[in-house]
Amino acid sequence: MTVPELSSSDIVNSASEKRFQLTDLPVPMVYATHRIIRDCNSEFAETFGYERLELINQSFSRLYPKIRDFVRTGEMWRSNLGGGKVYYDERLMRRRDGTSFWCRVRGRSRNNADPFAEALYCFEPTNRAVTGNMNLISDRQKQVLTLVSQGKTNAQIAAEIGLSKRTVEAHRARLMRAHSLHNSAELIAWFSSLR
Repeated sequence: MTVPELSSSDIVNSASEKRFQLTDLPVPMVYATHRIIRDCNSEFAETFGYERLELINQSFSRLYPKIRDFVRTGEMWRSNLGGGKVYYDERLMRRRDGTSFWCRVRGRSRNNADPFAEALYCFEPTNRAVTGNMNLISDRQKQVLTLVSQGKTNAQIAAEIGLSKRTVEAHRARLMRAHSLHNSAELIAWFSSLR
């Protein structure tokens, strides 16, 4: 007896062999190949203010506030998503109406050699406010501080985003000096107050 092959957006409960489509899941989910949305559920589309069919075969880039956010996130995920690992980060995303919101994104690739060849992502909007104060820091500083707030070390951050450890340290030191902060806890608290 052969096992039927699953489509990329099927999920199987092996105990009952019952199949669930991506569209059946109650959380914002998306299946993508090479950062192109190939399937998503209505929860995902509604999170961004679209109808589901409007997002099929569209680039994720339309959901980012800036194209450089899309590029930087891709660089970071490419180096951390491979090998079947689950990877996550928090980032600003953009709705159809142009408003931004904070979102936690978790993903897993099905291809060890090319993490973007086939991947499944869950997008969870968070309750953090997006304030105008975020303009006080650069996009790279936001990226570094988001990883600091996840408890990552300078070395881990450097490896994730492709910077040297000294550059990460310089970003942190510059922000601490500019805002009269004395340690990482104060830095994280200050950053959280901006979000």
